[in-house]
Amino acid sequence: MDTIVKKQTVVQVKQETNSPKNPTSFIIAVALVVLVGGALFLYSRVSWQQALLYVLGAFGGFVLYQAHFGFTSAWRKFILYRQGEGIRAQMIMMLVASIFFMPLLLKGSIFGHAVAGYVYDVGISVIVGAFIFGIGMQLGDGCASGTLYHIGGGDTNGIVTLIGFIAGSVIATTHFDFWMNTPHLAPISLLHQLGAVGGFLLQLALLALVYVAVTVIEKRRHGKLIPAKIENKNGWKAIYKGPWSLLAGAILLALMNTLVLIVSGKPWGITSAFALWGAKFVQLFGVDPAQWSYWQDPAKLNALKSPLYQDTTTVMDVSLMFGALLAAALAGRYAKPVQWRRPSRMTIGALIGGLLMGYGARLAFGCNIGAYFSGIVSFSAHGWVWFVFAFLGSLIGVKLRPYCAYKN
Repeated sequence: MDTIVKKQTVVQVKQETNSPKNPTSFIIAVALVVLVGGALFLYSRVSWQQALLYVLGAFGGFVLYQAHFGFTSAWRKFILYRQGEGIRAQMIMMLVASIFFMPLLLKGSIFGHAVAGYVYDVGISVIVGAFIFGIGMQLGDGCASGTLYHIGGGDTNGIVTLIGFIAGSVIATTHFDFWMNTPHLAPISLLHQLGAVGGFLLQLALLALVYVAVTVIEKRRHGKLIPAKIENKNGWKAIYKGPWSLLAGAILLALMNTLVLIVSGKPWGITSAFALWGAKFVQLFGVDPAQWSYWQDPAKLNALKSPLYQDTTTVMDVSLMFGALLAAALAGRYAKPVQWRRPSRMTIGALIGGLLMGYGARLAFGCNIGAYFSGIVSFSAHGWVWFVFAFLGSLIGVKLRPYCAYKN
């Protein structure tokens, strides 16, 4: 009798695994086809560099999901519970990337092509843009990278946030010139202003200051540091099934951003593609965004006139989502049905959050990746200003989350 029961159980498990309600194998196959096929397409139609950047974007999405490396959640945990492991991991990521970036930025070239970081003006537009981005990232329950990898991970709320993100980006580009004419200082590079030694030491001091401050505040609240809970039940299979530690995620993302700099000549960015997608969309209705000041930059105008697969940021954003999709499927996320139903307040909050982030990212020359991560490791003062004011905005965003049916 026991043997019969065991056989029935095995058959039932196999049926559940292969049932339409558990399409894990199918999703893995789709993700691999899109990633491999996309890389081959880009290699044949654009360049090997574009294909490699596509792969790097997928790698970033895979890492973000398996390490659950969130910027929004890390800040929220510190604001609400004074748990700072996520922020400390971000500082480690910045330090590792800064070490990798510095010789490349000082030399200004590699393999025969120019290399430059993201160093932008410091002024009203960055302050306002970062502040409203900070509010939006909490209402949207994810930053720029978080929104994309959440979509790949089966979070349908991320789709709503992305729609708002694109719309907010388009709105910002319609009067981009107004914000660019507000008071500001010229771009400040710590390396250029203070030299290699002075710039790196100041960078190290700022990273250490944040790291130590977060640590001290956490110990005062809890009496000790609260480690992130990682339940690894997969053994060595955790290499591809996860979960990974935040430290592993930090180091791998620093390496990934460095490779992006080497291959493309510029650091990792995300949100410029959202403005491009939105501009392409409004063109379908006879609108000509090329007349807007934002698109007067030759590089941006060229992107607007070219196919999307030639835009590096677009290519990496798309592969990031599919990299996260692959990671989520391997981790067993899709063994359970995706939840499409969401409270109306959450949907509205995600849409508003996306709008704020899209608008703020254009004003502040980037998001948590392009302005915060890539800005700081480019030794740009605007990256640190972005961090301060986006965090202040998050203080407000966290307070507003309960009104959007989020459970902090």
